[in-house]
Amino acid sequence: MSRVGKNPVAIPNGVDLQVAGQTVTAKGKLGQLSMSINPEVAIAVADGKAVVQPANDSQRARTQWGTARNRLLALVRGVSEGYTRSLEINGVGYRAAVQGKTLTMQLGYSHDVIFPIPDDIKIVCERPTAIQVSGADKQRVGEVAAKIRSYRPPEPYKGKGIKYAEETILRKEGKKK
Repeated sequence: MSRVGKNPVAIPNGVDLQVAGQTVTAKGKLGQLSMSINPEVAIAVADGKAVVQPANDSQRARTQWGTARNRLLALVRGVSEGYTRSLEINGVGYRAAVQGKTLTMQLGYSHDVIFPIPDDIKIVCERPTAIQVSGADKQRVGEVAAKIRSYRPPEPYKGKGIKYAEETILRKEGKKK
């Protein structure tokens, strides 16, 4: 029995949730998102809440129950509040700036790293060493943040590179004489 799946998903004001067959569509102030649900799971919308239930008693239906509920929650939260990932740049001379629809980063290479910003994602640099990636789709925001981080992942000896704001880098001791 899923503990996560039992909880209903509250639909905030301003969000319209439509279930058509195996497709769920949510419209809100940040846009429109849709997802396909597993046929083993049924979603019912009533009284400002969405309830997820397994369609039958199979093992597969029970395993997909909590997953479908959390994906539905991410969909509703995305169109109402949105998601944000913060990145920090550490290193001498390392910096980033948004220029139009591109993110230009100087990361210690002989050339600037230029990252084209996707249409569904918003990137802001408050400081030259801080990048904020935001958007409605949780998976897409995490994917873009991971792609930016992959250009110069943090290294354990000096801590230089791009890291998530909440991430801690385990430092290693350098070689001894």
